[in-house]
Amino acid sequence: MDDKEITRMSRELVDVVMGRRPADLVIRDGQWVCVQSGEIIPNVDIAIFGERIAYVGPDASHVIGNSTRVIRAEGMYLVPGLLDGHMHVESGMLTVTEFVRAVIPHGTTGMFVDPHEIANVYGLEGVRLMVDEAAIQPIHVWVQMPSCVPSAPGLETPGASIGPEEVAEAMTWEGIIGLGEMMNFPGVFMGDEKMHAEMAVTRAAGKVIGGHYASPELGLNFHAYAAGGPQDDHEGTRLEDAVTRVRQGMKAMLRFGSGWKDVDAQVRAITEMGLDSRRFLLCTDDSHCETLVNEGHVNRAVKRAIARGLAPMQAIQMATINTAEHFGLSREVGMIAPGRFADILMVSDLPELRAERVIARGTILAEHGKLLVDLPGYAYPEWATQSVHLAKTMKAADFKLPCAANGPVTANVIGVIEHQAPTQRLQMQVTPKAGQVQADLAKDIAKAAVVERHQGTGRVQVGLIHGFGFDSPCAIASTVAHDCHHMLVVGTSDADMALAANELARAGGGQIVVVDGKVIGLVELPIAGLMSAERANIVASKAQTVLDGFRACGCTIENPNMQLSLLALAVIPKLRLTDLGLVDVTRFEMIPVLEG
Repeated sequence: MDDKEITRMSRELVDVVMGRRPADLVIRDGQWVCVQSGEIIPNVDIAIFGERIAYVGPDASHVIGNSTRVIRAEGMYLVPGLLDGHMHVESGMLTVTEFVRAVIPHGTTGMFVDPHEIANVYGLEGVRLMVDEAAIQPIHVWVQMPSCVPSAPGLETPGASIGPEEVAEAMTWEGIIGLGEMMNFPGVFMGDEKMHAEMAVTRAAGKVIGGHYASPELGLNFHAYAAGGPQDDHEGTRLEDAVTRVRQGMKAMLRFGSGWKDVDAQVRAITEMGLDSRRFLLCTDDSHCETLVNEGHVNRAVKRAIARGLAPMQAIQMATINTAEHFGLSREVGMIAPGRFADILMVSDLPELRAERVIARGTILAEHGKLLVDLPGYAYPEWATQSVHLAKTMKAADFKLPCAANGPVTANVIGVIEHQAPTQRLQMQVTPKAGQVQADLAKDIAKAAVVERHQGTGRVQVGLIHGFGFDSPCAIASTVAHDCHHMLVVGTSDADMALAANELARAGGGQIVVVDGKVIGLVELPIAGLMSAERANIVASKAQTVLDGFRACGCTIENPNMQLSLLALAVIPKLRLTDLGLVDVTRFEMIPVLEG
């Protein structure tokens, strides 16, 4: 808003408080969850004018006019709308609009999104699409400009790239709140010019620099990373990670999404060690559409923190005022107070945090889990739906792993860790047959392959993976493959892997499951190979066929498609496979799949 608009707004709110004009909406007799003071105050009224809160106090009868809508809270808790401090819309397989549609009933009224998935496919143009769509939503959607595209230069081939010039341009856009997670943490502590230039233009714009330090090493490398400028970090998985980040002046973002449950270990920094909870935020990072439909969003993270011993007030602060203050938005959101946006949840059970009514920007958007408003459509251009470019029709021979040895050899195998983003570097003995290494069901060794899909080079890299538990001939393919989003294929049958790749290319991207030559699961994601414009429940239903397909293959991991999607992410230790080969992330170098 410009100065005139701010002046008009403030005078209107004052007129309401003084009784010179009626409020549009008044909520009566609620319990005010006052996150700014840490109190729960009974018998409170809230008066709303337009999109903003005018008055919070014991009696608002003087602002009620003939046209004022009155809602009686009857002792229900009045909670600030929930904010997700770090997340990727694309992980839900949904557009911004459909993600918002799914999360409003759960009480989310603000999201800080990092669209580095679509940026790896379409660069700055892809980010612009997300910013424009975010601007038309009925809740607050702020966008962080992606910082690391590609995430690991020299170790992968993105569909596009972003540098300091693009970051500087984006910092001038309305809706850009800061710099997305600085994933190239070695680049920061090694003094990489590009990484530091991106942080410099963000700092100059007065905006927040997001962090992503995925290493367990907390010595000088971490201290140098903190000195470089990142102001928060969501990659901690251990108690010591949370403690160290907070002590070094960063905000620790405790992550609880579909696959990552890092709240559990890190919340002990507050519950056991007594650290100040105001230095901690809650975020989801990656939430699958099935999770959004059936379980929830930020409310789910808050409930988890409470279940792990955090006081409800502290947990709610970590998803409201703490987040707003971190991003410099506490004059707008994050608390129920005069002048702020009227983002209010009416809740009967605080630890359960089930929103029985959701108000955002002064409008009642949902009641009892049902959306009351329609959301405007957003049409994606045709070029955004044509992103899968394979050089040829894939054949079983493209997924061979050649080996000339006559006896057992040592293989570097990616080891999946359930509920965590890091992987293990396993060394396992494999025995080649007929000049190649095959999957070994008895040892839980499957093949993994990355098929380049942006430039149609025909490049395929094949490696080995342990931990999915496949027990039959099968293959699963995905164009959701962080962060470069080439086509990722895992399986125990070369023929099924080829079929999965070809059928997924024909669908325009998404995820697919093939068992013994038959497609048994498919979710189409035609927008950048990452998102669908269909409703969340429809996408979730299709995605469920993929999850069911994992089960049919013998996999018992919870949310295995989230684990699958990170197998090519060459900035999280320890071992990853990209379109250029097998990467040892602890040393940021290529290593052979087979040794000797």
